[in-house]
Amino acid sequence: MNPTRHVAGAARRGSLIIVGTGITLVRQITVEALEYIQRAEKLFYLVPNPAVAEWLRELNPSAESLENSYSDGRPRHDTYAEIADRILKSVRGGLQVCAAFYGHPGVLVQPSREALTTARREGFAARMLPGVSAEDCLFADISVSSTGRGWQSFEATDFLAARRRFDPGSALILWQVGLLGEASVREGMSCRPERLRVLTQVLRRHYPGRHPVILYEAAQFPICDPTIERTILERLPHKQVLPAMTLYVPPRPSRPTSRVVARWLAE
Repeated sequence: MNPTRHVAGAARRGSLIIVGTGITLVRQITVEALEYIQRAEKLFYLVPNPAVAEWLRELNPSAESLENSYSDGRPRHDTYAEIADRILKSVRGGLQVCAAFYGHPGVLVQPSREALTTARREGFAARMLPGVSAEDCLFADISVSSTGRGWQSFEATDFLAARRRFDPGSALILWQVGLLGEASVREGMSCRPERLRVLTQVLRRHYPGRHPVILYEAAQFPICDPTIERTILERLPHKQVLPAMTLYVPPRPSRPTSRVVARWLAE
């Protein structure tokens, strides 16, 4: 169903399309997302740099930034609720709304999910389109191989707080390590060393101290290289970890193959 179409003679109702802009400036947006951005009667956006914001304003003069919903010390869940409400206000007003978020709009983007769920519950046509995420870039930039052994992906604070179970024999990806334990955001923040020490202690139960790890941040501009900082686990508490950084922990050596499964494969 196309959310921008209306039944002839029916009362006009708003709609919502949520899209991603990808990670690298302009180059990773999909043709589908670009079409909805240009056609929208109202465009909202939340992106990390002014160049992307300016580009979106050129594509659609109705564009409005959602960044001013953030403020130092304000709880993130309050900010997310306000962002969702701002988007929904225009949908309820009968406009064809597009909301553009950095990366993939459904990967660690809480306000997009809140807006989508509420719009659908209230009977509006609402849809999310896929986008290029930081995980996609990570797989390409550090040559992660998912063949056979798989991978596990967690938000870093939730990983610690909920004591998530994981298999060290598969790759481990921890997102937003720079925001570990933070309820709000502030200018120039990075992960507190004492929190990195706690994370390291938890990981040391499953990996040796000299196990390799990578701090990763995807490149936002075509002329820039991604951040790929290789270190070992025991040195992690001494690193500066910024909010956009991801921690990649390669798998430990494989377990012995099950003899039962090996017999199945030999048949």
